Amino acid sequence: MPSREEKDQVKTDLAGKGKVAIVTGAGSGIGRAAALALQAAGYSVTLAGRRMAELEQTAAMADAGGGPMLAISTDVRQPESIRALFAATDGKFGRLDVLFNNAGINAPSIPMEDLSYEQWADVVAVNLTGAFLCAQEAIRRMKAQQPQGGRIINNGSISAHAPRVYSAPYTATKHAITGLTKSISLDCRAHNIACGQIDIGNAGDMAGKAASGSLQPNGDVIMEPRMDVKEVGDAVLYMASLPLGANVQFMTIMATNMPFIGRG
Repeated sequence: MPSREEKDQVKTDLAGKGKVAIVTGAGSGIGRAAALALQAAGYSVTLAGRRMAELEQTAAMADAGGGPMLAISTDVRQPESIRALFAATDGKFGRLDVLFNNAGINAPSIPMEDLSYEQWADVVAVNLTGAFLCAQEAIRRMKAQQPQGGRIINNGSISAHAPRVYSAPYTATKHAITGLTKSISLDCRAHNIACGQIDIGNAGDMAGKAASGSLQPNGDVIMEPRMDVKEVGDAVLYMASLPLGANVQFMTIMATNMPFIGRG
């Protein structure tokens, strides 16, 4: 007789059968981990990112027993590129159940007065405007499709709570993502659309310049604890797999011993 753990694993494995997800920033790191977790659970997954070679590498790592994958070169700074991404997903899979708004970039870690307008604007365009535009396209489809509804998961980062030194553009956009998450939740709940946010700290290759450490508020540079990015993929899968009557509004997942609580 199967154990409870085995039953739970079967339930997780089947969670995405017949469902469709789009993951932005799917060519590496958190996006890749989330896309692979969703695909292994049966989701059909569209991989979005600027670098097709990296998207194809993600697709090559797919579980043989999981759902199909579709790689689409996408620049979330460009509205027409986002429209093409969602149109391609429509054509291939016919609906959309989950959007993981994950694409993000950072600016150089320098005093904010030394940042150029272009450096600031590029972070805003990718991290905030890109997430907004993807959410718009997802909401249009989730409202119109039958059965109606779906789920949007935004990558907020623990910088949505407390900044790192010299991170004004990134921190400002991640605080703004929290407002976007709340607005989507409020505006779309009548249409069976859930929206949640995952705030991640020090996972895999997203944790900054690990080889040289991370700058602390007191000026020290230290090597910070990290966690396996697979844990983030599993967390996104959990959020995505809930019935639409339940929602993880905010989740924080981080390396246990990283200096976050009390940061600053």
